[in-house]
Amino acid sequence: MTISEVDVVHASLLAADGSALLLDVREDDEWAAGHAPMAVHMPLGALEPSEVPRDRPVIAVCRSGRRSARATAVLGDAGIEVSNMVGGMQAWSAAGLSVVANDGSAGAVI
Repeated sequence: MTISEVDVVHASLLAADGSALLLDVREDDEWAAGHAPMAVHMPLGALEPSEVPRDRPVIAVCRSGRRSARATAVLGDAGIEVSNMVGGMQAWSAAGLSVVANDGSAGAVI
């Protein structure tokens, strides 16, 4: 199976206008420290394709892109239209895109 990929700028545009769901598959502590403001959290270990909305394409994201590539394969095998965000939250942050903590303050990618 070929994994579809999307860069952070394109992912941010799709997520911001609601045409794609940004699905963060990192662990709870990583999510709490900092995530994309419009992302939905579902850790890879708890990823359940039946719980992922199918009303729009999904963009999987993790810290660097490795775990989200695995999530992309699982979701794709379940028939969900999904892409992996290249470079993960590290690339997102490096591009100057917003990262927020659970309390709404400025977040950090750990």
